[in-house]
Amino acid sequence: MSRRPPTTAAALPTAVALLAVYVVWGSTYLAIAFVVDTMPPFLSAGLRFVLAGAIIVGALWLLARIRGRGRFTWPTAAQWRSAAIVGTLLLLGGNGLVVLAERPGFLPSGIAAVLVATVPIWLNVFDALLDRRRPSLRVLGGVLAGFVGVIILLLPADGAAAINPVGVLLVVVAAVLWSAGSLYQRRAAQLPRSAFLATGMEMFTGGIALVVAGLVTGELGRTSVASFSGESVAAFVYLVLVGSLVGFSAYIWLLGNAPVSTAATYAYVNPIVAVALGAWLRSEPLTIRTGIAAAIIIAAVVAMVTGRPAPLPNPPADEAADSPDVAPLLRDGAA
Repeated sequence: MSRRPPTTAAALPTAVALLAVYVVWGSTYLAIAFVVDTMPPFLSAGLRFVLAGAIIVGALWLLARIRGRGRFTWPTAAQWRSAAIVGTLLLLGGNGLVVLAERPGFLPSGIAAVLVATVPIWLNVFDALLDRRRPSLRVLGGVLAGFVGVIILLLPADGAAAINPVGVLLVVVAAVLWSAGSLYQRRAAQLPRSAFLATGMEMFTGGIALVVAGLVTGELGRTSVASFSGESVAAFVYLVLVGSLVGFSAYIWLLGNAPVSTAATYAYVNPIVAVALGAWLRSEPLTIRTGIAAAIIIAAVVAMVTGRPAPLPNPPADEAADSPDVAPLLRDGAA
């Protein structure tokens, strides 16, 4: 798949795909907050990705059968192993910790999205360390600004302005693990050339890891299906069908039909969308302190993405597949 600049004829599809990625991936943080109101975090996230991954792999297999024999090559054991490693880092380590952080009493969904936006910063740092090269001034400035933003969020405050430091720590660790999974995928993973197939495999195996985590932590014994609210169930279905499938498909299309710099704008638009939706639909507090912190972190990400960014992290949702020239994001971001 080759990237080519969009023509005038492709301007409308590009705008529609961008809007889908902005709104869909930006809204996944809000949807997660509704899900964990009444549903178990690990088990709900795991089932979401198992279903989404199975739909993708199953659809590809069925399409190959319809088109004729020989078009679908079943992944090898090595490819499944790589997919499981990437999926576990991205979805259990990345998405799973974000889900935990968005439980009632921890973090507002908008703040979680802002912290996840630091992924491009971590990617640049890790890239520099692995390549044994001195980080550029832009990278160092982005790291410094990112830490300043996080510190502002952690400053003591009372009432609605207070932010649970455990929630902040969970999302920061999630961003680090998401970045580690993205780098492993780019540098060491043995994955199918098909971006869609590799992503489906990573969703499926990462979803299984989340389900296992839910079982180990005793979520099943504490779960009562009768207590699930209609909002939680609707948000869960939205995450499976829209957050994982529609958002991912739009992002893959962008990577193949628009400049990478255009696709990369999700990194700083998604947090803005998430903050706005959280304030609108869940009455999440918007304070001067959180506004300043968000502005600093997003500015740092803008500088990294528009400068000399590391290759894009794999979704999204939320972002997770590698082909010779495509590195998509599951995102939902780590969401």
